[in-house]
Amino acid sequence: MTVAAGDTAEFEQLWLPLWPLATDDLMEGVYRQSRDKALGRRYVEANPQALSNLLVVDIDHPDAALRALSSQGSHPMPNAVVSNRVNGHAHAVWSLAEPVTRTEYARRKPLAYAAAITEGLRRAVDGDAGYSGLLTKNPTHQHWDTEWIHSGSYALDQLAEELGSNLPPQRWRETKRHRANPSGLGRNCSIFETARHWAYRAARHYLPTHDADGLGIAIHRHVQQLNSEFAEPLPNSEARAIANSIHRWIVTRSRIWTDGAAVYEATFSTIQAARGRKSGAARQQQRSQLLENL
Repeated sequence: MTVAAGDTAEFEQLWLPLWPLATDDLMEGVYRQSRDKALGRRYVEANPQALSNLLVVDIDHPDAALRALSSQGSHPMPNAVVSNRVNGHAHAVWSLAEPVTRTEYARRKPLAYAAAITEGLRRAVDGDAGYSGLLTKNPTHQHWDTEWIHSGSYALDQLAEELGSNLPPQRWRETKRHRANPSGLGRNCSIFETARHWAYRAARHYLPTHDADGLGIAIHRHVQQLNSEFAEPLPNSEARAIANSIHRWIVTRSRIWTDGAAVYEATFSTIQAARGRKSGAARQQQRSQLLENL
């Protein structure tokens, strides 16, 4: 379909990157380009490195547009559906009224909330769980068929309400399947959760000398290692932001750092003992239940 000038202007208002990644062929590589030049490419970076205001779901089905637009009772209507006219596969795009920050100073709860909502949108249309959300089909490019649905933007709570049962449960990120293959904003949350728990344990080795710099280097290395395990890693700037956020919290706000090594070891031993008692009680209850059944 022909993309109207008004539709192009609408996308330019929603699309925030100033120096985005872009390409005409994913197999030939992806490179940062000026905004004007990138708008002429088939694929463009969906969001800036520090913000997410577009939630994108990859629908790898020949009836992708129908899935995205048949939204009654399952998900909110997307702003746009950008389809491959050859196989019918499409990217569905939802615009946020307030962007979610991904820098080291960002609050983690809104980011995790946005990741859960993106997962809910994916479930609603049976989208690709492996899609990273980094690049999207350029809605203004003549290579694609673009359906512009509306120009409104959603609050996160509004999206969550309309998703209903498609919104994942509160502890969905702890499932084995998600940890093994997080998608979209979930990659950021997965690295953060895994790295921060590792860092809390690693901090004990740097407490005797309060070597904050050494701890920072260790956290950065661990985050980079976790990031490298993804088929499509996060940008280096986003990985650095995660490491900086964890390091800053430990050395400025955590009692681990302010109370010292002795208090840390005592607290650690207390927690381990409590976990052991809880685990023992659970095993005893299971044995009792088994005997009753017998």
